[in-house]
Amino acid sequence: MGVALAAPLLLMVLTSLQAQSGPGFAAGWTLDQYGAVLGRASYRLLFLRSVAISAAVTLVTVALAYPMAYFVAFHAKHKFIWLVALTIPFWTSYLLRVFAWKIILGYGGVINSALMRLHLIDQPLGVLLYNPFAVVVTLAHAWAAFAILPIYVSLEKIDRSLLEAASDLGDGPLRRFLRITLPLSMPGVIGAAILIFVPTTGDYVTPALVGGTQGTMIANLIEVQFNSVGNWPLGAALSLVSMAIVAVIAGLFLASARAAAKAAR
Repeated sequence: MGVALAAPLLLMVLTSLQAQSGPGFAAGWTLDQYGAVLGRASYRLLFLRSVAISAAVTLVTVALAYPMAYFVAFHAKHKFIWLVALTIPFWTSYLLRVFAWKIILGYGGVINSALMRLHLIDQPLGVLLYNPFAVVVTLAHAWAAFAILPIYVSLEKIDRSLLEAASDLGDGPLRRFLRITLPLSMPGVIGAAILIFVPTTGDYVTPALVGGTQGTMIANLIEVQFNSVGNWPLGAALSLVSMAIVAVIAGLFLASARAAAKAAR
């Protein structure tokens, strides 16, 4: 199993150390591809944009998922039914959901049509689609279920006697939440953040369909290098640098999760 997982990564590393020469590779090894990736300002900007969009998606998704998970964990009577109901929209095709948001945000879409019928705007808004905003909204909806479940599990594990003791000592609902519920649920929150941030950084379908030129992410450039341009060494180098950036940020998330778990004990 380890070999099966390591072999593609090793192949990617070897490819990134090649130099493109016509339809094939030149003889010898080189680090020129990494020099091009790290040296070009346009590539650095694309990496930064990808991280920024994924961070925004993570923040929005967790902020929306936490209240829903909190309601199910503490107030819902039929928790299983609520969890199933919350995840039903995500049983459909991922691509279908992206297309649905493209229709909703489009120039003649649901939002623009409603605003025009209410006479709130004279012309359709062109700022809803083909920009980072559209990418963030679409990805946040597409990955919401993956944030709800780990947060719910973390909230469900909280000892209710701690909340009762805090209430007996005079703590109000907000103080109980800030001192007990939120700190004890942070491992689930950070776990949800990792589940959202890592895959959305490498998403290329959503930016391609709703991002336009302003919402292009690093995965779109990688796809172009492999499938359109045919520059596999540069595509491999871009992929490995992207993986390294995501790994470092995921490591910071994991370190935060461990710190939160120790603080909650």
